[in-house]
Amino acid sequence: MTVLVFLDPAHDDGRLVDATQPQLLATDLGATRGDGIFESMLAVDGTPRKEQAHLDRLASSAAALDLTVPGADAWSRAIRTGLGAFAEAEPDRTHAVVKLVATRGVEGAGQATAWVQVAPVPAATLAQREAGLKVLFLERGYDSTVAQRAPWLLMGAKTLSYAVNMAAIRYAKAQGADDVIFTSSDGKVLEGPTSTVLLAYDRDGRRTLLTPQLESGILAGTSQSALFVAAKEQGWELGYGPLEPHHLLEADAVWLISSIRLLAPVLSLDGQELRTSAALTAELTGLVERFV
Repeated sequence: MTVLVFLDPAHDDGRLVDATQPQLLATDLGATRGDGIFESMLAVDGTPRKEQAHLDRLASSAAALDLTVPGADAWSRAIRTGLGAFAEAEPDRTHAVVKLVATRGVEGAGQATAWVQVAPVPAATLAQREAGLKVLFLERGYDSTVAQRAPWLLMGAKTLSYAVNMAAIRYAKAQGADDVIFTSSDGKVLEGPTSTVLLAYDRDGRRTLLTPQLESGILAGTSQSALFVAAKEQGWELGYGPLEPHHLLEADAVWLISSIRLLAPVLSLDGQELRTSAALTAELTGLVERFV
């Protein structure tokens, strides 16, 4: 069951449409050029998690693309319309994926196309959270300072141009792995195709969570950011790179964290087994599940 709600000025709460019927024109620049942005968030019992953080990041991505999109209130109303329709159609499902999408619209029209999609959480996503991940390092092809030198590359924006990200995951699966951590050409750890890298050191009474620095051109992770706030309250020390592959190999635990899959342990990197900690994973998962 998939619910679609288009943001339409004539409909204050969004326009609910039939997801089984064609809705997007073939001349839409989102389809022809990948010219657009998106956000994905988890909803639990009809309530979207970290909604404001996702709306803020959507606005930041829109600004990076010089793309005019509906305001936060319009998105929030459409989200609730979509979640209401999803709850009616799927009353037994407690979790849903809420995707916000905005494109530059039909070529020449000068108006964005924007919609909310609500769908079940894929079973494969839930399985990876429980089973953990085998991961490959893959080079992204840029050095870690390119985002500062070349803002037109949109390194920190969440755009629809995900062909490279999906190709990286397909490559990893062809090699017997599950996912990828990108590295820069100068050897810095960046991010996953759809996730943020997180690692922990728990030694000599000091507990530290680390994630790559945003200046390296990665997407700011809403889940990682919320987890850092909660972890700091519990006495964790926090750090933001720069990280190199050896830091992950030496850590007491490594995870990929994202809004839908949440916290997934990394079991190996390039075939080398990593330290894992069921206790740390359980503790941090408990903090993740507090996100609102």
